[in-house]
Amino acid sequence: MPDGMTVNAALKDMGLSEPIIHLNWNEARLYEEAVRRGEGEIAKGGALVVKTGQHTGRSARDKFTVRDSETENTLWWDFNEAMTPAHFDTLWNDMRAHMEGKELFVQNLFGGADHEHRLPVRVVTELAWHSLFIRHLLRRPSTDELVDFDPQFTIVNLPSFKADPAKHGTRSETVIAVNFTARMVLIGGTSYAGETKKSVFTILNYLLPAKKIMPMHCSVNVGEDGDSTIFFGLSGTGKTTLSADPKRVLVGDDEHGWSENGLFNFEGGCYAKMIRLSKKAEPQIYATTQMWGTVLENVVMDPVTRTLDLDDARLAENSRGAYPLDYIPNSSKTGTCGAPRNIVMLTCDAFGVMPPIAKLTPAQAMYHFLSGYTAKVAGTEKGVTEPSATFSTCFGAPFMPRHPAEYGALLRDLIAEHDVDCWLVNTGWTGGPYGVGERMPIQETRRLLNAAIDGSLAKASFREDPVFGFLVPDHVEGVHSSILNPRRTWDDANAYDAQAAKLADMFVANFEKFEAHVAPYVRAAAPNSGRISELAE
Repeated sequence: MPDGMTVNAALKDMGLSEPIIHLNWNEARLYEEAVRRGEGEIAKGGALVVKTGQHTGRSARDKFTVRDSETENTLWWDFNEAMTPAHFDTLWNDMRAHMEGKELFVQNLFGGADHEHRLPVRVVTELAWHSLFIRHLLRRPSTDELVDFDPQFTIVNLPSFKADPAKHGTRSETVIAVNFTARMVLIGGTSYAGETKKSVFTILNYLLPAKKIMPMHCSVNVGEDGDSTIFFGLSGTGKTTLSADPKRVLVGDDEHGWSENGLFNFEGGCYAKMIRLSKKAEPQIYATTQMWGTVLENVVMDPVTRTLDLDDARLAENSRGAYPLDYIPNSSKTGTCGAPRNIVMLTCDAFGVMPPIAKLTPAQAMYHFLSGYTAKVAGTEKGVTEPSATFSTCFGAPFMPRHPAEYGALLRDLIAEHDVDCWLVNTGWTGGPYGVGERMPIQETRRLLNAAIDGSLAKASFREDPVFGFLVPDHVEGVHSSILNPRRTWDDANAYDAQAAKLADMFVANFEKFEAHVAPYVRAAAPNSGRISELAE
């Protein structure tokens, strides 16, 4: 679209007098502009390497939602910080003034591959690389679709804008403000591009449940015969790695919906962790670091040779790479597939208690979905000397505006309707907790997953874990039987029992906030530390 049409076509309602707007620039123009401006440097292979400054991850405590008649009774206010409509209006007025005279990059994009349910969104940025990033991450309209493009939400991202807590009702100079009535998201004071991507996820998580569509923080792949699998998991559990299977088509690695038409990717790209990325274990993702146009956030690069050092965490432990989905050779062209045959819930259990795989009943699936368990390891944060449990409801609590029980009920109904098999997979530690045991071998995890997905594991014999209640296979072809019973991998069985009881009680304590919102059969799916003595039998 010619630049001469941009002012009225792109920002007609924003009240800017003379903005300089670059509308729907393609990847090459944005890449060139980012380099020309000094926003990034070119690595060997052609990736664009950028630094995000003090913010190398999301600023969760700086995210606010406007509390008004639209959201008063629909948002889960226990977990979402409120902003008044007056504070949002003042913030928007000041951000609009800050935009005057600046060059702005505008992208008209879709959130969602399902044409019946996708969200037209307009993204306004002051950084060229931010525009390139979001063009990678969302769905790019065709030329014909751009002609009458009608955005339903607008996201404005201005890293150079600093919020005033006294004036804008924020916690700091950084702000992410969501207004569902005005259909806007305002982002300021952070260069971390993931805030824009996650804002789209938040919007869809709010809008879709009202249409009985399940939004999910998950990856999805599909086999040759159309058998699709959902992978739920928090950061560090292997969600991106395990879904990137060369024998299966990758639908998407992070955010999806489940509608009456099946599963659909929200995105058109991937946003993968780069720190300590293994060429051997993750060859498809590793290859994207050597491709033109990939955006690498906070990855260390030799300034002379322009080679990357993915093991160097001096800039960030959360270094990331953003690239189009078609950079993965076996990725889906449509971003859609049928309803799943299997759901996999991933946890990285640093306590060394969970088995490598377990079969869940529908009630247990809802319990573990609402729990969203994984664990931090010692040394990741100051003062952390032993593993610590992390519970992020629905495997994505920061992006779930509605009450978790609403998402849980949607998932429960869909599992029942489509008779889906559900599995809990531990990619964490075996033979003891972090510092004593060893990380679960990824080769074993892949064999177990393959057996679950191809249906052969369902035919195995299982034992019921007395503490957690789920079913654990006794034997799986090609997998060492000893690894299937975590208690037997520990040198001290009594120490295992104590750790298992401790983790079970953590689950129960975390779930107290959901008990009034779920059916008795879901509450009954809770672990029971009182049965720990049965482990020795």
